[in-house]
Amino acid sequence: MDKKTTIILIIVLFVILIIAGIICYLLNYKVNKLNVYFFNAGKADSALITFEDKHILIDTGEEEFYDKLNLYLNSNKINKIDYLILTHFDKDHIGSASKIIDNYEVSNIYITNTTKDSTYYNNYLESIKKKNITPIKVEGDLDISIGELQIIINGPTKIYEEDVSNNSSLITSIKYKYKSFLFMGDAQNDRIQDYLNDHKGTYDVLKLPYHGNFQKNDKKLIEDVRPKYIVISSNIYEDKLIDYLDSKRKKYYKTGDDNISISSNGYFLKFDKLK
Repeated sequence: MDKKTTIILIIVLFVILIIAGIICYLLNYKVNKLNVYFFNAGKADSALITFEDKHILIDTGEEEFYDKLNLYLNSNKINKIDYLILTHFDKDHIGSASKIIDNYEVSNIYITNTTKDSTYYNNYLESIKKKNITPIKVEGDLDISIGELQIIINGPTKIYEEDVSNNSSLITSIKYKYKSFLFMGDAQNDRIQDYLNDHKGTYDVLKLPYHGNFQKNDKKLIEDVRPKYIVISSNIYEDKLIDYLDSKRKKYYKTGDDNISISSNGYFLKFDKLK
């Protein structure tokens, strides 16, 4: 083998090693891994985001869901919720909120601009009073950074005339490097339109609003956001929604079928069933 051939082989091997190193890095889900868990909570919402040593809980499902949520948190040695985002005060979103606040260390609570005359809301008020927690009412965009994880919680800046509670939903976007998630709460048509008027951008994963009840602005939402994957937080599904998603060849996951776990290193998404 002559000197020139040897040099070429060394260069080729060097390039291969660099490429292999890049691939190994991109596939390494153990470095600063982002985990997003969509729980099977029936026709209700609860999602847990973990990043580094921080835990973000978006909604808590109904009261009876607490035992399952508590079991998961305990089995994963999670005893602190750094950010509790309560999108609005309907019982299928805050049913277990008081128990989470009572039994876990909750550092920050984010709420919307409306209240609710209900037992669940009153329980929540009692719990934050006991724990001496002052929730943060979000109007407009509120930015949170955890290392490379960027969170924007958007709250309505007005009171809607129709479907006041659902339309008051907080909307949360999460971006980690090149991957992104959008959680729409139970936003109705007016809230969806207002949000899209003020926020442009695409997302890899979209949690559809209102448990997949098909609304006229869902089409616009999907067209504008252009998600690669869609999550429906319900155990009941409208045929016209499923037909629409199939017609658009959208990949969708239903929490009613199973818990959904998505992990990412910021470059790839990995989907699993949550045990």
